[in-house]
Amino acid sequence: MAEELLLLAYDDESGRAIGSRIGLDLAMAAGVLVELALEGRIVYVDKTIIARDATPTGVAIVDEVLSRVAADSPHTPDSWLQRLRHGLRDRALADLCARGVLCDVDETTMNGFVHLHRYPTVDPTVEVEMRARLTRALTADEAPDVRTAALATLVAAARMEPTLGLSGDELVAAHKRLERIGDEAGFTGSVSMEASTVRPSVALVIGVLVKAIQTALGTPRTAS
Repeated sequence: MAEELLLLAYDDESGRAIGSRIGLDLAMAAGVLVELALEGRIVYVDKTIIARDATPTGVAIVDEVLSRVAADSPHTPDSWLQRLRHGLRDRALADLCARGVLCDVDETTMNGFVHLHRYPTVDPTVEVEMRARLTRALTADEAPDVRTAALATLVAAARMEPTLGLSGDELVAAHKRLERIGDEAGFTGSVSMEASTVRPSVALVIGVLVKAIQTALGTPRTAS
């Protein structure tokens, strides 16, 4: 999910990030933690996120974070986002380049003092599939699957809607729809855990991570 958020934020042709860099970094950190919650590896207990199962998932970046959570003392969601966001983007970019999804275009100046890199898309397969899921979530009447609902909720929390190619009234409508997806999935407290189709332990983790992103960015929820 962190990689999906990164691909969403980087322009395919220019290879440059769109929107808030801090917002993206926070959303990516949350995305890894959401993956761990979906896999049953972490839980939210006593206002902290802790490891419940340290068994590797088989995904390198996700397992690196799992190892950190398992080895460290419990921390609040806000603290984990700040601890994890530094270096995560570079790690994900390197992995995507190694897999041939992106390429690293080094535009470092000749004197070597200004380091500039672009990451245009080489293989659009992953991004196309992910964008299609988000488009269906925005336009279809039925509720999306839990992964797509979580992704949509993180996009709204980090105010990443401009990466969907929208502007004006469409941008505002998209933000409200993405927030409503999170509400209906039970991530934000608008729907009881019993009414949600998402496991309560997962919904709880996603809900507290959304609040942590909004607190860090100073973007309180708007009325739907």
